[in-house]
Amino acid sequence: MPNETVAALIARSNALGADPRLTNYAGGNTSAKGTATDPVTGTDVDLLWVKGSGGDLGTLTEEGLAVLRLDRLRALKDVYPGVEREDEMVAAFDHCLFGKGGAAPSIDTAMHALVEAAHVDHLHPDAGIALACAADGEKLTEQVFGDKVVWVPWRRPGFQLGLDIAAIVEANPQAVGTILGGHGITAWGGTSEEAEANSRWIVETAEAFLRENSRPEPFGPVLPGHEALPEAERRARAAALAPVVRGIASHDKPQVGHFTDADVVLDFLARAEHPRLAALGTSCPDHFLRTKVKPLVLDLPATATVEEQVARLHELHEAYRADYRAYYDRHATPDSPAIRGADPLIVLVPGVGMFSYGKDAQTARVAGEFYVNAINVMRGAEGVSTYAPIDEAEKFRIEYWALEEAKLARMPKPKPLATRIALVTGAASGIGKAIATRLAAEGACVVVADLDLAKARAAAAELGNSDVAVGVAADVSNPDAVRAAVDEAVLAFGGLDLVVNNAGLSISKPLLETTEQDWDLQHDVMAKGSFLVSQAAARVLIAQGLGGDIVYVASKNSVFAGPNNIAYSAVKADQAHQVRLLAAELGEHGVKVNGVNPDGVVRGSGIFAGGWGAQRAKTYGIAEDDLGKFYAQRTLLKREVLPEHVANAVFVLTGGELSHTTGLHVPVDAGVAAAFLR
Repeated sequence: MPNETVAALIARSNALGADPRLTNYAGGNTSAKGTATDPVTGTDVDLLWVKGSGGDLGTLTEEGLAVLRLDRLRALKDVYPGVEREDEMVAAFDHCLFGKGGAAPSIDTAMHALVEAAHVDHLHPDAGIALACAADGEKLTEQVFGDKVVWVPWRRPGFQLGLDIAAIVEANPQAVGTILGGHGITAWGGTSEEAEANSRWIVETAEAFLRENSRPEPFGPVLPGHEALPEAERRARAAALAPVVRGIASHDKPQVGHFTDADVVLDFLARAEHPRLAALGTSCPDHFLRTKVKPLVLDLPATATVEEQVARLHELHEAYRADYRAYYDRHATPDSPAIRGADPLIVLVPGVGMFSYGKDAQTARVAGEFYVNAINVMRGAEGVSTYAPIDEAEKFRIEYWALEEAKLARMPKPKPLATRIALVTGAASGIGKAIATRLAAEGACVVVADLDLAKARAAAAELGNSDVAVGVAADVSNPDAVRAAVDEAVLAFGGLDLVVNNAGLSISKPLLETTEQDWDLQHDVMAKGSFLVSQAAARVLIAQGLGGDIVYVASKNSVFAGPNNIAYSAVKADQAHQVRLLAAELGEHGVKVNGVNPDGVVRGSGIFAGGWGAQRAKTYGIAEDDLGKFYAQRTLLKREVLPEHVANAVFVLTGGELSHTTGLHVPVDAGVAAAFLR
């Protein structure tokens, strides 16, 4: 169990991190000073517990704290080589660790160690950054807080900033915190409760000042034609643009997307000053490290057609890439890290909303949240002054900081299906659920589509939160429902990469007992349904320009003739040939189309549980409970086939190793010689 000091620090951190008014996801850090027993000497030693690099205050646990010897940290003042060799001090922190040290110390460790107060908070509240990024921020700080909060001019985070703040605390015993120019706030206190109260007081006081003193319409008047489209039209337009925008954001490397049409975004884009402010870029390092220094903004009104917007987006993308490369070239030095990519991470479309991108759904969503923070900062600064972020040279020093590069290098290797977005039909149970589960485990964002929306959502929830999987309704025989499901997929994750046609049902009857209704039902769901899903998905895949995979879950029956199964086997043969036809047609777009031919999947199968098992058992003259064993014994391997085995085949086809394979059918039947492909 943590000691009382650590317990109080964790509680304070979680409370501060849970309030988006106070700080953003993974932003800011907190610390506490106290004593613990040195196991070597048996004596008490002064320690600093501080949030480690990359952690999140709202979810911080003791394991996320760095633990360091305070005497050794403060002794670093005697060997500090100056701002030109600032980065060396982070490596020096490792020599100050207590025991194993816990989490990796962050660049802000010096700020917490050198301030004498026992408890220190460093936060990124929108209201605080608004003052920090105002052209006359120093004057406003004195006006708002008097001598209780002191202005600190912009300085890149590091040891010197820690020395600066420590000097301010010593020279201003009445002060409870600082406004850090271009950055955020720092507050302190003798107890954990006092530090938290001071942090909250600074934020609440700043909020009240901005609220009471802001001029009307800080973003200017409404631009004609830039008002938000009606919701249904807005969402439809976003779904139409999403694949194109994702292709733009993924030119250098694939990205997952997130879309928001929050009122704060729509209002910003409707106002006359949004082009000027967006071009100035964000200021707080936590913002632009996740959003790039500035967004791509579509400079057409919402009344433009989709075709006009698409054409203009491509033009703006080329200009954005050239501008970003020029920014890099202006500031890069021989020892700068290589350019990481010139594509935008934030794309703003007036009347529609914001698309944000990242290496996974959470990163994409958080990037969007950070740009909303940036909009709030701009509004606050423009309301009482003029928004004046740090200059681009300083932004470059942060973005291409060697320490930031080292942090990226420590990231775990991505899973095989990372950045890929999968749509699986009939995925609430059986084979479809097994496929969705495997794809999610391999790193894909998964859209669980099923006729039953409640079951789809429940199955998605089993895979993880909405950054991992979402559930959507999909009657695959209805073209409107299919288009709606695909639209939901692209709005949830930005696009599509991998589509599995799995939805199906089966009615086992001899020819003379098979009704026209039986025939139509099976063909509507599987032949027509697969066609509709593939058609809707192909529109997205082609618009993205990123290639992709379409997989059909067909059947051994697509090539094997058995009794009492005319409708099911015929429709499976239809699906099998769709694979060949679409492989031939979509190859020029980099889209691979393959099939899987299972057989005898009894356990966990929705089809068998729905009456198919009883019908097949009757055909073979055996008990239904013995059907799985019966199927296994007629195979060459004498092994029962489970849904997970089908999922394995889908992953093999889409996981990257078979990058040059299309038009293939993979048997997953434990060996049925009569179904060998010829």
